[in-house]
Amino acid sequence: MELTIPFQRNASAHKAAAEVRNLDWLRSHDMLRGPQATELYARWGVPDLAARSFPEASSEDLVLATDLFGFYFLFDDQFDGELGLHPTEVTRICEPLIGIVHGDLEGAKASPVAASFADLWERSTRGMSSRWRSRAAYHWEWYFATHPSEALGRARAAEAERAGRDQELPDRASYLTLRRGTGGTETVIDMIERFAAEVPAVAFHSPQLRLMRQLAADIPSFSNDVRSYRKEAARGDAFNLVVILQHQRQCRVEEASAAVLAETQWMIDEYARLAVEVPELCVRLGLSGPQRRAVELYAAGLAAWVGGYLDWESHTLRYRPEGELPVDQPNHLEQLLDRRW
Repeated sequence: MELTIPFQRNASAHKAAAEVRNLDWLRSHDMLRGPQATELYARWGVPDLAARSFPEASSEDLVLATDLFGFYFLFDDQFDGELGLHPTEVTRICEPLIGIVHGDLEGAKASPVAASFADLWERSTRGMSSRWRSRAAYHWEWYFATHPSEALGRARAAEAERAGRDQELPDRASYLTLRRGTGGTETVIDMIERFAAEVPAVAFHSPQLRLMRQLAADIPSFSNDVRSYRKEAARGDAFNLVVILQHQRQCRVEEASAAVLAETQWMIDEYARLAVEVPELCVRLGLSGPQRRAVELYAAGLAAWVGGYLDWESHTLRYRPEGELPVDQPNHLEQLLDRRW
């Protein structure tokens, strides 16, 4: 099943420059070591994701977006191996990062990854209002704080396998509660305002924009569950909607995947319907010209993020065998990168 994406899609002209600076930034923070790690990372096309997701960003802002996406992927992959089976260790890693967004800069000394995140946080929040910073801090806290819970789920799955028991799968509500945290999409969406203009509170919290934001956060996660099914199912990761539906319906993976993609398409169509209402919303709320422009840029940014991510996901090698480590190399990226947690 192919998704129909009704959004205009563009890519930034600053991608090549951002790619060079992103590699320099990763190496400077000890996050990429050696040609093998760099080659593997290049297969994912992270600068392409940033360029498609934020096509109107300035050159400097696109560098920041590219660094952010690189951080997400490299950080997330740390927990695909043995480390991801130990919730206590994951908590130890994530707590200093949570502290950074609340002003505890001592946490930046905990590890190279903490130092890199402290740099990202400072660059992301520069010049932003206290209201935006508070919201962004909450979303980053949510992102980091859900990783130990994800590790707990993996640990329980491993324990069940060792004991010869069937794994207990989460229901849809439990899945969404965790997935909306570990997906990190809320932190990405915050950057739309960072790169354009902050949305006035009365519009930001309107039902239309709140629903549009939720759809823009969920669409990539649902689509990604289909793309990453093979990798996640193999390691017993239960927080995948395809896995959950396959168990609930006792059906083949193809049927469960089609059902997830059908729901993804419905969300895309619902976003397009709500977007049509934005101009009237601005008028009825009595927004000024600059406020209206901020809302329009926000709605366009949400659409660019969704369309850009889905375009990138359809051709990146990150979720294909070619994007994985060769069989004669270490099994997990954490070993190859030797991040020295």
